[in-house]
Amino acid sequence: MDSINNTIAGLELAQIGWVVPDIHAAVKFLSHALGIAGFPKPEHIRAQDLDMTYYGQVVEGDWLTTQTYNGGTFIELVQPVSGQSMFHDYLVRYPAGGTQHMAFRLPVSDFVRVTSELREQGYEVISEVDHPIARMAFFDTYQTLGVATEIMGITPEGWIAVKQMEKMR
Repeated sequence: MDSINNTIAGLELAQIGWVVPDIHAAVKFLSHALGIAGFPKPEHIRAQDLDMTYYGQVVEGDWLTTQTYNGGTFIELVQPVSGQSMFHDYLVRYPAGGTQHMAFRLPVSDFVRVTSELREQGYEVISEVDHPIARMAFFDTYQTLGVATEIMGITPEGWIAVKQMEKMR
């Protein structure tokens, strides 16, 4: 059995996801204190609108999110609003917020291979979503890596969206 190190070694780090109690304060801090600009207005996301699972079930959960491209990696901010999700769980455990996940991207054609390897290694899937721009699976790698691991299988349409987001910065 391969280790997670071997599984993610060839993947591209695409995103660092922070869960925060106040997304507007986080944007202000990152923009002014650290010079990380380009965050668009936070978007309201409902898990049930995306058929996003939480431990295998689509449940009610919503949050605000925004992200910007900075130095080769996207920085995503998530503020839980209501319901259940891995973001809500994180903020309950760490009320001040923090880095909740790291996302690695690859072509969607390799998604099943990589996610199957992680499942075979015993990593539990916290959440999954099949979106037109990417298939995404979040694995519980907290004990191993200190954060959740998101695998993003980017579709051809998704690669176009990624390039557009990178240019906006």
